[in-house]
Amino acid sequence: MFSNYGKLCTEFYDFTKPVGKSIDGDIEYYFERLKNVKGRILEAGVGSGRFLIPLLENGYVVDGLDYSADMLKSCRNRCESRGFNPDLFEGRLEDFHLPNRYEAIIIPTGTFSLLETREAALNALTCFKNHLLPGGRIIIDLYLPNDVKVGDISTNAISFPNGEGITLESKSVELDWIQQRTVTHIKYEKWKDGKLIDTELQRLVLSWYGVEEFKLILHNIGFVNISVSSGYVYDKYPTNANEVITFEAEVK
Repeated sequence: MFSNYGKLCTEFYDFTKPVGKSIDGDIEYYFERLKNVKGRILEAGVGSGRFLIPLLENGYVVDGLDYSADMLKSCRNRCESRGFNPDLFEGRLEDFHLPNRYEAIIIPTGTFSLLETREAALNALTCFKNHLLPGGRIIIDLYLPNDVKVGDISTNAISFPNGEGITLESKSVELDWIQQRTVTHIKYEKWKDGKLIDTELQRLVLSWYGVEEFKLILHNIGFVNISVSSGYVYDKYPTNANEVITFEAEVK
Protein backbone atom coordinates (compact mmCIF):
# COMPACT_ATOMS: atom_id res chain seq x y z
CA MET A 1 0.00 0.00 0.00
CA PHE A 2 2.78 2.41 0.92
CA SER A 3 5.90 3.34 -1.01
CA ASN A 4 9.28 4.16 0.50
CA TYR A 5 10.85 7.25 -1.02
CA GLY A 6 9.66 6.36 -4.49
CA LYS A 7 9.77 8.16 -7.83
CA LEU A 8 7.37 11.02 -7.03
CA CYS A 9 8.90 11.58 -3.60
CA THR A 10 12.33 11.77 -5.25
CA GLU A 11 11.11 14.27 -7.87
CA PHE A 12 9.58 16.44 -5.16
CA TYR A 13 12.70 16.20 -3.01
CA ASP A 14 15.02 17.04 -5.91
CA PHE A 15 13.01 20.15 -6.73
CA THR A 16 12.63 21.46 -3.18
CA LYS A 17 16.08 20.44 -1.90
CA PRO A 18 18.52 20.97 -4.77
CA VAL A 19 22.20 20.10 -4.58
CA GLY A 20 24.00 22.35 -2.13
CA LYS A 21 20.89 23.71 -0.43
CA SER A 22 21.79 24.22 3.21
CA ILE A 23 19.03 23.45 5.71
CA ASP A 24 19.38 25.70 8.76
CA GLY A 25 23.14 25.83 8.19
CA ASP A 26 23.78 22.08 8.19
CA ILE A 27 26.24 22.00 5.29
CA GLU A 28 28.35 24.81 6.70
CA TYR A 29 28.40 23.17 10.14
CA TYR A 30 29.48 19.79 8.80
CA PHE A 31 32.23 21.35 6.69
CA GLU A 32 33.62 22.90 9.85
CA ARG A 33 33.41 19.64 11.81
CA LEU A 34 35.00 17.64 8.95
CA LYS A 35 37.77 20.10 8.09
CA ASN A 36 40.51 17.87 9.52
CA VAL A 37 39.24 14.65 7.94
CA LYS A 38 41.59 13.34 5.27
CA GLY A 39 40.20 9.83 4.80
CA ARG A 40 37.02 8.33 3.44
CA ILE A 41 33.59 9.54 4.63
CA LEU A 42 30.25 7.73 4.47
CA GLU A 43 26.99 9.63 4.26
CA ALA A 44 24.34 7.25 5.58
CA GLY A 45 20.95 8.11 4.11
CA VAL A 46 22.52 9.96 1.20
CA GLY A 47 19.24 10.59 -0.65
CA SER A 48 19.73 12.26 -4.01
CA GLY A 49 23.00 14.01 -3.19
CA ARG A 50 22.02 17.40 -1.76
CA PHE A 51 24.69 17.02 0.91
CA LEU A 52 27.13 14.57 -0.68
CA ILE A 53 27.91 16.52 -3.84
CA PRO A 54 29.18 19.68 -2.08
CA LEU A 55 31.56 17.45 -0.12
CA LEU A 56 32.83 15.91 -3.36
CA GLU A 57 33.20 19.35 -4.89
CA ASN A 58 35.43 20.32 -1.98
CA GLY A 59 37.77 17.40 -2.44
CA TYR A 60 36.45 14.91 0.11
CA VAL A 61 36.27 11.19 -0.68
CA VAL A 62 32.65 10.31 0.14
CA ASP A 63 30.58 7.15 -0.27
CA GLY A 64 26.79 7.14 -0.04
CA LEU A 65 24.34 4.61 1.42
CA ASP A 66 20.55 4.62 1.01
CA TYR A 67 17.73 2.07 0.81
CA SER A 68 15.76 3.99 -1.85
CA ALA A 69 16.66 2.88 -5.37
CA ASP A 70 14.94 5.98 -6.80
CA MET A 71 16.94 8.34 -4.60
CA LEU A 72 20.20 6.58 -5.47
CA LYS A 73 19.41 6.75 -9.19
CA SER A 74 18.91 10.49 -8.91
CA CYS A 75 22.10 10.82 -6.89
CA ARG A 76 24.11 8.91 -9.51
CA ASN A 77 22.72 11.08 -12.30
CA ARG A 78 23.48 14.28 -10.42
CA CYS A 79 27.01 13.10 -9.63
CA GLU A 80 27.72 12.00 -13.21
CA SER A 81 26.50 15.30 -14.62
CA ARG A 82 29.13 17.01 -12.47
CA GLY A 83 31.93 14.58 -13.31
CA PHE A 84 31.84 12.54 -10.10
CA ASN A 85 31.62 8.79 -9.69
CA PRO A 86 31.39 8.04 -5.95
CA ASP A 87 30.69 4.61 -4.51
CA LEU A 88 26.94 4.51 -3.85
CA PHE A 89 25.43 1.52 -2.07
CA GLU A 90 21.82 0.40 -1.74
CA GLY A 91 21.08 -0.96 1.70
CA ARG A 92 19.44 -0.40 5.07
CA LEU A 93 21.21 1.51 7.81
CA GLU A 94 20.51 -1.24 10.32
CA ASP A 95 22.21 -4.14 8.51
CA PHE A 96 24.65 -2.94 5.86
CA HIS A 97 28.03 -4.47 5.06
CA LEU A 98 30.34 -2.30 2.96
CA PRO A 99 33.87 -3.00 1.68
CA ASN A 100 35.33 0.19 3.13
CA ARG A 101 36.01 1.56 6.61
CA TYR A 102 35.68 5.25 7.31
CA GLU A 103 37.24 8.12 9.15
CA ALA A 104 33.79 9.65 9.55
CA ILE A 105 30.18 8.55 9.11
CA ILE A 106 27.64 11.37 8.89
CA ILE A 107 23.84 11.27 9.11
CA PRO A 108 22.65 14.88 8.74
CA THR A 109 19.22 16.46 8.97
CA GLY A 110 17.37 13.90 11.06
CA THR A 111 17.71 10.94 8.69
CA PHE A 112 18.58 8.68 11.62
CA SER A 113 15.05 9.27 12.98
CA LEU A 114 13.66 7.26 10.06
CA LEU A 115 14.70 4.09 11.86
CA GLU A 116 11.36 3.01 13.27
CA THR A 117 12.41 0.94 16.30
CA ARG A 118 15.02 1.07 19.04
CA GLU A 119 16.32 -2.29 17.85
CA ALA A 120 16.89 -0.92 14.35
CA ALA A 121 18.62 2.15 15.78
CA LEU A 122 20.94 0.03 17.94
CA ASN A 123 21.77 -2.20 14.97
CA ALA A 124 22.52 0.84 12.82
CA LEU A 125 24.81 2.39 15.40
CA THR A 126 26.61 -0.94 15.74
CA CYS A 127 27.03 -1.07 11.96
CA PHE A 128 28.45 2.46 12.03
CA LYS A 129 30.89 1.50 14.78
CA ASN A 130 32.03 -1.59 12.87
CA HIS A 131 32.66 0.46 9.72
CA LEU A 132 34.78 3.15 11.42
CA LEU A 133 38.55 3.20 11.55
CA PRO A 134 40.18 3.51 14.99
CA GLY A 135 39.64 7.09 16.09
CA GLY A 136 36.86 7.53 13.53
CA ARG A 137 33.67 9.32 14.47
CA ILE A 138 30.00 9.63 13.78
CA ILE A 139 28.01 12.86 13.48
CA ILE A 140 24.23 12.45 13.78
CA ASP A 141 21.43 15.04 13.70
CA LEU A 142 18.20 14.41 15.60
CA TYR A 143 14.98 16.39 16.09
CA LEU A 144 12.29 16.50 18.74
CA PRO A 145 8.55 16.44 17.84
CA ASN A 146 7.94 19.90 19.25
CA ASP A 147 5.14 20.95 16.89
CA VAL A 148 3.36 17.69 15.99
CA LYS A 149 -0.43 17.67 16.39
CA VAL A 150 -2.41 14.58 15.37
CA GLY A 151 -4.90 15.43 12.65
CA ASP A 152 -2.97 18.40 11.28
CA ILE A 153 -2.87 18.51 7.48
CA SER A 154 -0.45 20.52 5.36
CA THR A 155 -0.30 20.88 1.60
CA ASN A 156 2.30 21.97 -0.90
CA ALA A 157 2.63 22.12 -4.66
CA ILE A 158 5.44 22.50 -7.18
CA SER A 159 5.33 23.18 -10.92
CA PHE A 160 7.83 21.99 -13.50
CA PRO A 161 8.75 23.86 -16.72
CA ASN A 162 7.16 21.09 -18.84
CA GLY A 163 3.72 21.91 -17.49
CA GLU A 164 3.60 19.02 -15.02
CA GLY A 165 3.37 19.47 -11.28
CA ILE A 166 3.24 17.56 -8.01
CA THR A 167 0.99 18.22 -5.05
CA LEU A 168 1.81 16.94 -1.59
CA GLU A 169 -0.59 16.38 1.25
CA SER A 170 0.85 15.50 4.65
CA LYS A 171 -1.36 14.33 7.53
CA SER A 172 -0.20 13.58 11.07
CA VAL A 173 -1.92 10.37 12.16
CA GLU A 174 -0.08 9.26 15.30
CA LEU A 175 1.97 10.70 18.15
CA ASP A 176 3.08 7.92 20.49
CA TRP A 177 4.75 9.23 23.64
CA ILE A 178 5.49 5.72 24.91
CA GLN A 179 7.18 4.41 21.76
CA GLN A 180 8.57 7.91 21.09
CA ARG A 181 7.54 8.08 17.47
CA THR A 182 5.30 10.00 15.11
CA VAL A 183 3.48 8.64 12.06
CA THR A 184 2.58 10.79 9.08
CA HIS A 185 0.80 9.82 5.87
CA ILE A 186 2.10 11.65 2.82
CA LYS A 187 0.27 11.63 -0.52
CA TYR A 188 2.08 12.71 -3.68
CA GLU A 189 -0.01 13.37 -6.80
CA LYS A 190 1.42 14.23 -10.19
CA TRP A 191 -0.65 16.32 -12.58
CA LYS A 192 -0.52 17.34 -16.24
CA ASP A 193 -3.03 19.63 -17.93
CA GLY A 194 -5.31 19.36 -14.93
CA LYS A 195 -5.37 15.55 -15.02
CA LEU A 196 -3.94 13.21 -12.41
CA ILE A 197 -1.28 11.02 -14.04
CA ASP A 198 0.42 9.36 -11.06
CA THR A 199 0.11 9.03 -7.32
CA GLU A 200 2.17 7.72 -4.43
CA LEU A 201 1.37 7.16 -0.76
CA GLN A 202 4.07 7.11 1.89
CA ARG A 203 3.93 6.23 5.59
CA LEU A 204 6.58 8.27 7.34
CA VAL A 205 7.61 7.13 10.81
CA LEU A 206 9.99 9.32 12.81
CA SER A 207 11.48 8.28 16.14
CA TRP A 208 12.93 10.64 18.72
CA TYR A 209 15.27 10.35 21.69
CA GLY A 210 15.98 12.27 24.85
CA VAL A 211 19.37 13.94 24.88
CA GLU A 212 20.76 11.97 27.81
CA GLU A 213 19.05 8.83 26.53
CA PHE A 214 20.89 8.97 23.21
CA LYS A 215 24.20 9.74 24.92
CA LEU A 216 23.70 6.61 27.04
CA ILE A 217 22.88 4.53 23.95
CA LEU A 218 26.11 5.66 22.28
CA HIS A 219 28.09 4.97 25.46
CA ASN A 220 26.65 1.46 25.85
CA ILE A 221 27.54 0.57 22.25
CA GLY A 222 31.12 1.58 22.93
CA PHE A 223 31.47 5.10 21.59
CA VAL A 224 33.66 7.56 23.48
CA ASN A 225 34.22 11.33 23.55
CA ILE A 226 30.49 11.95 23.08
CA SER A 227 29.49 15.57 22.53
CA VAL A 228 26.10 17.22 22.13
CA SER A 229 25.45 20.40 20.16
CA SER A 230 22.35 22.32 19.16
CA GLY A 231 21.32 24.79 16.49
CA TYR A 232 24.52 23.89 14.62
CA VAL A 233 26.64 25.55 17.29
CA TYR A 234 29.27 23.06 18.41
CA ASP A 235 29.14 21.97 22.07
CA LYS A 236 26.11 24.18 22.83
CA TYR A 237 23.92 21.99 25.04
CA PRO A 238 20.27 22.01 23.87
CA THR A 239 17.92 24.46 25.57
CA ASN A 240 15.36 24.89 22.79
CA ALA A 241 13.24 21.98 21.50
CA ASN A 242 12.94 23.70 18.12
CA GLU A 243 16.63 23.34 17.34
CA VAL A 244 18.36 20.40 15.68
CA ILE A 245 20.46 18.37 18.12
CA THR A 246 23.77 17.01 16.86
CA PHE A 247 25.63 14.13 18.49
CA GLU A 248 29.26 13.41 17.81
CA ALA A 249 31.15 10.37 19.08
CA GLU A 250 34.34 8.42 18.41
CA VAL A 251 35.50 4.82 18.43
CA LYS A 252 38.71 3.82 20.18
